[in-house]
Parts: sequence; structure tokens; C-alpha cells
Amino acid sequence: MRLVIARCSVDYTGRLNAHLPLATRLLVHKGDGSLLVHSDGGSYKPLNWMSPPCRLDVEIPDAESAAAGVLEHWRVTHAKSGDALLVRIYEVLHDTSHELGLDPGLRKDGVEADLQRLLAEQVDVIGDGVTLVRREYPTAIGPVDLLLRDPAGGTIAVEVKRRGDIDGVEQLTRYLELLGRDPHLAPVTGVFAAQEIKPQAKVLAADRGIRCVTLDYEGMKGIESGAPRLF
Repeated sequence: MRLVIARCSVDYTGRLNAHLPLATRLLVHKGDGSLLVHSDGGSYKPLNWMSPPCRLDVEIPDAESAAAGVLEHWRVTHAKSGDALLVRIYEVLHDTSHELGLDPGLRKDGVEADLQRLLAEQVDVIGDGVTLVRREYPTAIGPVDLLLRDPAGGTIAVEVKRRGDIDGVEQLTRYLELLGRDPHLAPVTGVFAAQEIKPQAKVLAADRGIRCVTLDYEGMKGIESGAPRLF
């Protein structure tokens, strides 16, 4: 992972166009190829980003940009959509790289873990004739919450959240891109399942071809799983 603090401006072109004027920001270039642009605020959410599969090319600025003080251009292009993120670097204040190694993934607890377990026992919530392949299906970028099979033999990857937002959709998108490369799993479709799904997440999910399912936690708890119980 490369961490760069720089004075920069950022332009995103593609399905949406967006501009970030010149300011000091943190640029995070991850090992999976993604680039995230952060400010010193807004909690964990980046101001803009490009998700994999994508490539980063460092370019020498043209004469006009160089005259304006630009040192180099970072051009990040998405391999499938062609969307592009252009970062104009004016000054580098910090630049370090770190090898983080493989991450074991998020271990969930509380309601979210219960939702995953209950949904694994009641996969008919996702669709008729659907069967469970595995919980916490391992991938190189983390475990998929549930991997299912539909009656036609296709694969369904399910991301389970308590509250579903844009970050959860992005996470599932990365899983789908990776799983779709496996001929034993393809074709792979996605389901974003949560107790509550924000409107922006629903819009993004629809754009990505991901189906949203709202889960009734209390109702699911009231259905017996068939497992032995004391009471």
C-alpha cells in the first residue's frame, strides 16, 4: 500500500463527472489497484475513488499543466467501464509504501453475525430453490458472507449487513468481479442483504446489477432452524 500526502486536484470522468479543486489530500493506492482520495474529515469515506480492476499510469504533465505548477499526472482508468480519475500532483508532502500482507477479513459479531447465520438457515429468503454452498467463502480479498446456488446452477454471492450503505455495495462489487473470473462459479450474480438499505446504496446496486433484499431480523429469529434447542 502506498500512502501519499500531496497538494492535488482531482477530476473524475465517466458515468459521473466530478471535480475536486486544489487542496492537500491523502492518496491511498492499494495492492488491489484501487485508488482512494481522502481529506482530513468525512470520517472513513473517501472524497473520490476508483475500484479495481483498474490501472494507474504516472504521466509527465503537458506544457500548460507544468506552467501551472503540476509535477505529474496520476491517471487511473477502470478496465471495464473506461471511467477515469485524473489526479494532478502539485506538491508531495509525504510518500511511503508498506507491505501489509494478506488480511484475514472482518470478523462480525452481534446482530450482523446473527443475520448471516439466520440467512444461511433460511436461504429461501433470497429465492425459491436456492441452496447454500458455504458461509464465509474465502477469496483473496476477504470472505464472501454467503455463497449460494440457484436452481439453474448459477452462483449467488450475498453480502450481509445490518445497515446497508454504498461501501457495502462497493465491497460486494469487488467480490463479484473476482468470483466471476472462476469458470467453476460463473455466472455469478450479487445480492445485497440488510435490515435497512440506504437509498443511495439501492441506486448504486441497481446500476451494478446487484439485487437488494431487506431482511426482517425479528421475523427470521422467529422461524425455527431445525437445530436442536433446549427450549
